[in-house]
Amino acid sequence: MAGETNLTRLLGSMQPALNPGEYVFCTVASATAVPAELVLGSFREPEGLTLIMARETADAYGLAYQYVSAWLTLTVHSSLAAVGLTAAVAAALSRENISCNVVAAYYHDHLFVAQADAERALATLRGLSAAAASTTD
Repeated sequence: MAGETNLTRLLGSMQPALNPGEYVFCTVASATAVPAELVLGSFREPEGLTLIMARETADAYGLAYQYVSAWLTLTVHSSLAAVGLTAAVAAALSRENISCNVVAAYYHDHLFVAQADAERALATLRGLSAAAASTTD
């Protein structure tokens, strides 16, 4: 099944969901530092391997982190070729002074916002979605 590429439909049906828990970004030298099943996401950079994981996992493995985030999922199946979704979401959150780290996966886009901003971010994204949905009615 192909993902959605139409920006208005993406925004109107994105149904943002707040996942439970607290999440952090850590950097390690080796992928074996934490068992793969405990890692939510990863990305290799020249400086090291970035791991996204539950805060309690990082604490259990003694990993340092600086940013505690909430994890929101845009539940619409967005195409990796879609244009404008990340920009529209970032702009809406930026207007509310909410930082956002976006991870695009195969089916959905995932947003990591400061834990303290989770509910405001969710409300902002729901408002953005409702506004887009009203233009397609």
